[in-house]
Amino acid sequence: MNAPTTSHYPAAPTAQKAETHTLSVLVDNEPGVLARVIGLFSGRGYNIESLTVSETEHRQHLSLITIVTTGTPMVIEQIKNQLDRLVPVHHVVDMTLAGNAIERELAMVKVKGKGDSRVEALRLADAFRARVIDATTESFVFEITGASEKIEQFIALMLPLGLVEVARTGIAAASPSAQMVWPSTCLVTSSRRSMVSGVASPSRRRSMVRHIQPVPSRHGVHWPQLSCL
Repeated sequence: MNAPTTSHYPAAPTAQKAETHTLSVLVDNEPGVLARVIGLFSGRGYNIESLTVSETEHRQHLSLITIVTTGTPMVIEQIKNQLDRLVPVHHVVDMTLAGNAIERELAMVKVKGKGDSRVEALRLADAFRARVIDATTESFVFEITGASEKIEQFIALMLPLGLVEVARTGIAAASPSAQMVWPSTCLVTSSRRSMVSGVASPSRRRSMVRHIQPVPSRHGVHWPQLSCL
C-alpha cells in the first residue's frame, strides 16, 4: 500500500462561486466623484447591477452611493479595497456581510389595458400594495416599493396584462436600527471641524479624523456634537 504523499506546493485554487453584494460608499459631494467610482468599475471590468446616489449630509456635503455588484469573494474584496483607496471616499461598508441589511427599491410601472385586464391589474396592485399615482381611461401608473424580488414578481405578473413601461430607482440599503455598521470615526463640530472640512484636502482630512470619547459631567455622560465621516 502506497503511503500518502505530501507536497510543499499550495493546492490549486478551487473555483469560487459568484456572489451579489450591496456596498455603501460614503463620499464627498463634489464634481467628478461618481465618474471616478464608475471608472474604477468599468476600467477593471467589474459589473454594476444597480447604483443609487444622493447627498445625505447637507452640512458636511457628503453623499452615499449604494452599489450592487456581482463577483467572487476575491473580486468583491478587491472592489472594496480599491474603492477605499479613492481620495473622495471616506468609508466603504459591505452591507451584505454586515448582515440583516434592509434593502428597498422603488419602481413606477405603467400598464395599458381595458376590460378584464384593467380589473386584474388593479387587483394584483392591491395585493402587492402598489399605489396608483396616475390613471386615465386606458392606462395606470403604479408605484411599488419593496425588495427587488417583489418588484420583479410584480412586473412579471403585469407583463401579460399590458405592461408598457418600467422605471426603477435601484436599491437603497440601511442597517437595522439596533445595529451600527459605520465606524465611530467622527469629527467634533467646532472650529477644528471647520478647519478640517474647509481647508484640508480629502486625504489630509481623513488623517485628521479621530475617535470621540464621552465626556463626564455633573448631569451624566455627555457626547460632543458629532459629524460622522
